[in-house]
Amino acid sequence: MKKMWIGFIIVSMSVVITACGNKESNVEQDDSVIRVGSVGADADIWRFIANSEAAEKADLEIEVEDIEDGVAKNTATADEDIDANAFQTIGYLESFNEDSAEKLVPVATTYVEPVGIYSDKYDNLDEVEDHAVVAIADNPADGARQLRVLEKADLIELDADFDDGVGTTDDISANPKNLEFELIDDWTGPRILQDVDMALIGNTIALEGGLNVLNDAIYREKADESNRINLNVIAVKEDRQDEEQLKKLGKLYHDPEIQEYIDEEFDGTKVEADLSLSDVWDD
Repeated sequence: MKKMWIGFIIVSMSVVITACGNKESNVEQDDSVIRVGSVGADADIWRFIANSEAAEKADLEIEVEDIEDGVAKNTATADEDIDANAFQTIGYLESFNEDSAEKLVPVATTYVEPVGIYSDKYDNLDEVEDHAVVAIADNPADGARQLRVLEKADLIELDADFDDGVGTTDDISANPKNLEFELIDDWTGPRILQDVDMALIGNTIALEGGLNVLNDAIYREKADESNRINLNVIAVKEDRQDEEQLKKLGKLYHDPEIQEYIDEEFDGTKVEADLSLSDVWDD
Protein backbone atom coordinates (compact mmCIF):
# COMPACT_ATOMS: atom_id res chain seq x y z
CA MET A 1 0.00 0.00 0.00
CA LYS A 2 2.84 2.36 0.91
CA LYS A 3 4.51 1.68 -2.47
CA MET A 4 1.25 2.49 -4.25
CA TRP A 5 1.06 5.88 -2.53
CA ILE A 6 4.69 6.65 -3.41
CA GLY A 7 3.95 5.78 -7.03
CA PHE A 8 0.86 7.97 -7.04
CA ILE A 9 2.84 10.91 -5.64
CA ILE A 10 5.57 10.51 -8.27
CA VAL A 11 3.02 10.37 -11.10
CA SER A 12 1.21 13.41 -9.68
CA MET A 13 4.44 15.36 -9.45
CA SER A 14 5.24 14.46 -13.06
CA VAL A 15 1.87 15.77 -14.16
CA VAL A 16 2.44 19.04 -12.28
CA ILE A 17 5.94 19.45 -13.73
CA THR A 18 4.67 18.71 -17.23
CA ALA A 19 1.85 21.22 -16.80
CA CYS A 20 4.32 23.86 -15.62
CA GLY A 21 6.53 23.11 -18.58
CA ASN A 22 3.60 23.54 -20.94
CA LYS A 23 2.68 26.81 -19.26
CA GLU A 24 6.22 28.11 -19.73
CA SER A 25 6.08 27.12 -23.38
CA ASN A 26 2.87 29.07 -23.81
CA VAL A 27 4.44 32.14 -22.24
CA GLU A 28 7.40 31.87 -24.59
CA GLN A 29 5.01 31.58 -27.53
CA ASP A 30 3.19 34.72 -26.39
CA ASP A 31 6.51 36.53 -26.03
CA SER A 32 7.31 35.72 -29.64
CA VAL A 33 4.51 38.04 -30.73
CA ILE A 34 5.75 41.53 -31.59
CA ARG A 35 3.44 44.19 -30.20
CA VAL A 36 3.41 47.39 -32.25
CA GLY A 37 1.80 50.53 -30.86
CA SER A 38 0.26 52.90 -33.37
CA VAL A 39 -2.86 54.92 -34.14
CA GLY A 40 -5.13 55.94 -37.00
CA ALA A 41 -3.93 55.34 -40.55
CA ASP A 42 -0.58 54.02 -39.33
CA ALA A 43 -2.36 51.42 -37.21
CA ASP A 44 -4.40 50.39 -40.25
CA ILE A 45 -1.17 49.91 -42.20
CA TRP A 46 0.30 47.73 -39.48
CA ARG A 47 -2.84 45.63 -39.27
CA PHE A 48 -2.47 44.99 -42.99
CA ILE A 49 1.20 44.15 -42.45
CA ALA A 50 0.31 41.75 -39.62
CA ASN A 51 -1.97 39.77 -41.94
CA SER A 52 0.28 39.90 -44.99
CA GLU A 53 2.10 37.13 -46.79
CA ALA A 54 5.27 39.15 -46.31
CA ALA A 55 4.92 38.89 -42.50
CA GLU A 56 4.33 35.16 -42.78
CA LYS A 57 7.43 34.72 -44.95
CA ALA A 58 9.44 36.78 -42.46
CA ASP A 59 8.15 34.51 -39.67
CA LEU A 60 6.81 37.51 -37.76
CA GLU A 61 3.65 37.43 -35.69
CA ILE A 62 2.48 40.98 -35.05
CA GLU A 63 -0.23 42.42 -32.85
CA VAL A 64 -1.24 46.06 -33.25
CA GLU A 65 -2.23 48.05 -30.19
CA ASP A 66 -4.10 51.33 -30.70
CA ILE A 67 -2.74 53.98 -28.34
CA GLU A 68 -3.97 57.51 -28.96
CA ASP A 69 -1.44 59.67 -27.12
CA GLY A 70 2.06 59.96 -28.55
CA VAL A 71 3.83 60.16 -25.18
CA ALA A 72 1.83 57.15 -24.00
CA LYS A 73 3.02 55.15 -27.01
CA ASN A 74 6.63 56.04 -26.28
CA THR A 75 6.27 55.36 -22.57
CA ALA A 76 4.71 51.96 -23.29
CA THR A 77 7.68 51.17 -25.54
CA ALA A 78 10.18 52.27 -22.88
CA ASP A 79 8.36 50.17 -20.27
CA GLU A 80 8.24 47.21 -22.71
CA ASP A 81 4.46 47.00 -22.52
CA ILE A 82 4.81 47.06 -26.31
CA ASP A 83 7.88 46.14 -28.35
CA ALA A 84 7.90 48.95 -30.90
CA ASN A 85 5.86 51.89 -32.09
CA ALA A 86 5.19 53.35 -35.50
CA PHE A 87 3.69 56.84 -35.58
CA GLN A 88 6.31 59.52 -35.02
CA THR A 89 8.90 61.61 -36.80
CA ILE A 90 12.56 61.84 -35.87
CA GLY A 91 11.92 65.35 -34.57
CA TYR A 92 9.20 64.11 -32.22
CA LEU A 93 11.36 61.20 -31.07
CA GLU A 94 14.31 63.47 -30.29
CA SER A 95 12.04 65.78 -28.31
CA PHE A 96 10.71 62.83 -26.28
CA ASN A 97 14.22 61.60 -25.52
CA GLU A 98 15.23 65.03 -24.24
CA ASP A 99 12.46 64.90 -21.63
CA SER A 100 12.64 61.20 -20.74
CA ALA A 101 14.89 59.08 -18.57
CA GLU A 102 14.50 56.25 -21.09
CA LYS A 103 15.91 56.57 -24.58
CA LEU A 104 14.17 55.24 -27.68
CA VAL A 105 15.87 54.82 -31.03
CA PRO A 106 14.68 54.14 -34.59
CA VAL A 107 15.25 50.75 -36.18
CA ALA A 108 14.07 51.98 -39.59
CA THR A 109 12.74 54.98 -41.45
CA THR A 110 9.34 54.46 -43.08
CA TYR A 111 7.80 57.43 -44.91
CA VAL A 112 7.30 61.16 -45.19
CA GLU A 113 3.93 62.84 -45.52
CA PRO A 114 5.11 65.95 -47.37
CA VAL A 115 3.95 69.45 -46.64
CA GLY A 116 3.17 71.08 -49.96
CA ILE A 117 2.95 74.61 -51.33
CA TYR A 118 -0.38 74.96 -53.14
CA SER A 119 -1.66 77.77 -55.33
CA ASP A 120 -4.66 78.52 -57.51
CA LYS A 121 -2.70 81.42 -59.01
CA TYR A 122 0.74 80.00 -59.82
CA ASP A 123 1.74 76.85 -61.69
CA ASN A 124 5.33 76.89 -60.45
CA LEU A 125 7.64 78.78 -58.11
CA ASP A 126 9.13 80.90 -60.89
CA GLU A 127 5.80 82.72 -61.21
CA VAL A 128 5.69 83.89 -57.59
CA GLU A 129 5.38 87.68 -57.54
CA ASP A 130 6.59 90.31 -55.10
CA HIS A 131 4.32 90.78 -52.09
CA ALA A 132 2.54 87.47 -52.72
CA VAL A 133 0.28 86.52 -49.80
CA VAL A 134 1.24 83.20 -48.23
CA ALA A 135 -0.97 81.34 -45.74
CA ILE A 136 0.77 79.28 -43.05
CA ALA A 137 -0.52 77.48 -39.97
CA ASP A 138 -1.15 79.52 -36.85
CA ASN A 139 0.42 76.94 -34.53
CA PRO A 140 4.10 76.67 -33.60
CA ALA A 141 5.07 73.20 -34.81
CA ASP A 142 3.27 73.25 -38.17
CA GLY A 143 4.06 76.89 -38.83
CA ALA A 144 7.77 76.35 -38.21
CA ARG A 145 7.82 73.31 -40.50
CA GLN A 146 6.08 75.28 -43.24
CA LEU A 147 8.56 78.14 -42.97
CA ARG A 148 11.34 75.59 -43.40
CA VAL A 149 9.62 74.38 -46.58
CA LEU A 150 9.57 77.94 -47.91
CA GLU A 151 13.28 78.18 -47.19
CA LYS A 152 14.01 74.94 -49.05
CA ALA A 153 11.97 76.32 -51.95
CA ASP A 154 14.40 79.30 -51.98
CA LEU A 155 11.63 81.80 -51.25
CA ILE A 156 12.97 82.94 -47.86
CA GLU A 157 15.98 82.49 -45.58
CA LEU A 158 15.71 81.71 -41.87
CA ASP A 159 17.99 82.63 -38.99
CA ALA A 160 20.85 80.18 -38.40
CA ASP A 161 19.41 79.36 -34.96
CA PHE A 162 15.84 78.86 -36.23
CA ASP A 163 13.93 76.54 -33.91
CA ASP A 164 12.11 73.89 -35.95
CA GLY A 165 9.65 73.39 -33.11
CA VAL A 166 8.52 76.94 -32.41
CA GLY A 167 10.07 79.22 -35.06
CA THR A 168 7.92 82.04 -36.47
CA THR A 169 7.97 84.61 -39.26
CA ASP A 170 10.00 86.83 -36.90
CA ASP A 171 12.90 84.45 -37.57
CA ILE A 172 13.01 85.20 -41.30
CA SER A 173 16.42 86.71 -42.11
CA ALA A 174 15.84 87.31 -45.82
CA ASN A 175 12.62 87.76 -47.80
CA PRO A 176 13.67 88.80 -51.32
CA LYS A 177 10.12 88.77 -52.71
CA ASN A 178 8.69 90.56 -49.67
CA LEU A 179 6.19 87.77 -49.13
CA GLU A 180 3.30 88.68 -46.88
CA PHE A 181 2.16 86.07 -44.38
CA GLU A 182 -1.35 85.26 -43.24
CA LEU A 183 -1.72 82.97 -40.23
CA ILE A 184 -4.63 80.54 -40.54
CA ASP A 185 -6.23 77.59 -38.85
CA ASP A 186 -4.37 74.94 -40.84
CA TRP A 187 -7.56 72.89 -41.41
CA THR A 188 -8.92 75.75 -43.53
CA GLY A 189 -5.97 75.61 -45.96
CA PRO A 190 -7.74 73.95 -48.91
CA ARG A 191 -10.75 76.24 -48.56
CA ILE A 192 -8.86 79.54 -48.57
CA LEU A 193 -6.67 78.89 -51.63
CA GLN A 194 -8.77 81.27 -53.72
CA ASP A 195 -8.23 84.05 -51.17
CA VAL A 196 -4.42 83.94 -51.02
CA ASP A 197 -1.60 83.53 -53.51
CA MET A 198 -0.16 80.41 -51.89
CA ALA A 199 -0.91 78.18 -48.91
CA LEU A 200 1.23 75.60 -47.17
CA ILE A 201 -0.81 72.53 -46.27
CA GLY A 202 0.06 69.29 -44.50
CA ASN A 203 -0.72 66.00 -46.22
CA THR A 204 -3.59 64.83 -44.02
CA ILE A 205 -5.42 68.14 -44.43
CA ALA A 206 -4.68 68.25 -48.15
CA LEU A 207 -6.18 64.79 -48.66
CA GLU A 208 -9.27 65.79 -46.66
CA GLY A 209 -9.61 68.80 -48.99
CA GLY A 210 -9.30 66.74 -52.17
CA LEU A 211 -5.66 67.67 -52.86
CA ASN A 212 -2.84 65.28 -53.68
CA VAL A 213 0.59 66.62 -52.77
CA LEU A 214 2.24 64.68 -55.60
CA ASN A 215 -0.06 66.08 -58.27
CA ASP A 216 -1.39 69.40 -57.00
CA ALA A 217 1.43 71.06 -55.06
CA ILE A 218 3.82 73.40 -56.86
CA TYR A 219 6.51 72.35 -54.37
CA ARG A 220 6.74 69.64 -51.71
CA GLU A 221 9.10 68.34 -49.06
CA LYS A 222 11.59 65.66 -50.07
CA ALA A 223 11.82 62.16 -48.62
CA ASP A 224 15.55 62.32 -48.02
CA GLU A 225 18.21 63.29 -45.49
CA SER A 226 17.53 67.00 -46.02
CA ASN A 227 14.14 66.47 -44.37
CA ARG A 228 15.39 64.23 -41.56
CA ILE A 229 13.34 65.64 -38.68
CA ASN A 230 10.11 64.90 -40.59
CA LEU A 231 10.99 61.31 -41.47
CA ASN A 232 8.66 58.81 -39.81
CA VAL A 233 10.32 55.91 -38.04
CA ILE A 234 9.77 52.63 -36.22
CA ALA A 235 11.04 53.20 -32.68
CA VAL A 236 12.18 50.73 -30.00
CA LYS A 237 13.85 50.86 -26.61
CA GLU A 238 17.55 51.62 -27.02
CA ASP A 239 18.81 48.38 -25.47
CA ARG A 240 16.60 46.34 -27.83
CA GLN A 241 17.67 47.89 -31.13
CA ASP A 242 19.83 44.89 -32.08
CA GLU A 243 17.09 42.29 -31.61
CA GLU A 244 16.65 40.54 -34.95
CA GLN A 245 12.86 40.32 -34.75
CA LEU A 246 12.57 44.07 -34.21
CA LYS A 247 15.07 44.89 -36.96
CA LYS A 248 12.92 42.79 -39.31
CA LEU A 249 10.06 45.27 -38.91
CA GLY A 250 11.81 47.84 -41.09
CA LYS A 251 12.52 45.39 -43.89
CA LEU A 252 8.95 44.17 -43.68
CA TYR A 253 7.52 47.70 -43.96
CA HIS A 254 9.43 48.24 -47.20
CA ASP A 255 8.38 44.92 -48.74
CA PRO A 256 6.86 45.49 -52.23
CA GLU A 257 3.55 43.91 -51.14
CA ILE A 258 3.23 46.40 -48.30
CA GLN A 259 4.30 49.41 -50.36
CA GLU A 260 1.79 48.57 -53.07
CA TYR A 261 -0.99 48.59 -50.47
CA ILE A 262 0.18 51.89 -48.96
CA ASP A 263 0.46 53.57 -52.36
CA GLU A 264 -3.05 52.51 -53.35
CA GLU A 265 -4.62 53.32 -49.98
CA PHE A 266 -3.10 56.80 -49.66
CA ASP A 267 -2.74 57.81 -53.31
CA GLY A 268 1.04 57.73 -53.02
CA THR A 269 1.12 60.54 -50.46
CA LYS A 270 2.85 58.52 -47.75
CA VAL A 271 6.10 58.79 -49.66
CA GLU A 272 8.40 55.87 -48.93
CA ALA A 273 11.64 56.79 -47.14
CA ASP A 274 13.97 53.79 -46.90
CA LEU A 275 17.13 55.48 -45.66
CA SER A 276 20.23 54.41 -43.80
CA LEU A 277 19.91 55.28 -40.11
CA SER A 278 23.55 56.35 -40.06
CA ASP A 279 22.59 59.23 -42.38
CA VAL A 280 19.66 60.52 -40.32
CA TRP A 281 20.17 59.49 -36.69
CA ASP A 282 22.92 60.51 -34.26
CA ASP A 283 23.61 57.77 -31.72
